[in-house]
Amino acid sequence: MSDLTHLTGKDFERIARNINPGGWAIETERPISTLLGSCVAVCLFDARLKIGGMNHFLLPSRASGANADTDVILNGDFAMEVLVNALLNKGASKARLVAKAFGGGTIVSSIRMAIGERNSEFAREWLEREGIPLVASDFSGPWSRKVIFVPQTGDAFCRRMPTTQATVTEVVKAEQEYEQSLILPKKPVEKKIELF
Repeated sequence: MSDLTHLTGKDFERIARNINPGGWAIETERPISTLLGSCVAVCLFDARLKIGGMNHFLLPSRASGANADTDVILNGDFAMEVLVNALLNKGASKARLVAKAFGGGTIVSSIRMAIGERNSEFAREWLEREGIPLVASDFSGPWSRKVIFVPQTGDAFCRRMPTTQATVTEVVKAEQEYEQSLILPKKPVEKKIELF
């Protein structure tokens, strides 16, 4: 594991592995970063093993109906399970996990159904139900957020960013592209049968 104690916030940002909507990561060598609008990122940390990870989800839970079978890691219920299970597979203990969570902003008033607020509430409820303490959070408000998580120490840095047209465009575009990629039907895989 790299020694990150001498680094500053700017250094963390420069070397961080970025995750996009629907993404998650567990890192042992470098920080993890993401840019949030209405999405939420949850950072989980096991202090004894000094291991952690972060996810980034767009919707609180899976939709039912036509898209129910889609691989929807952008949804909170799936994103949380994936991250917890990945940490457990690395030797973390669920009893030792603590959480820090960020996001759920309302950066564009036209975003439907107060999704940021629903995402924030989902994160709180899920962590409480699973018995994982939420030790720090920054939810809601008219900001986008840049989050950097240092899995080796459990430190998380959240920078609220003023809502500018450029920020709104970048965040909304990333969220919509990911959402659309899940809505569009997947091309059927042509199965070839080889006779011998």
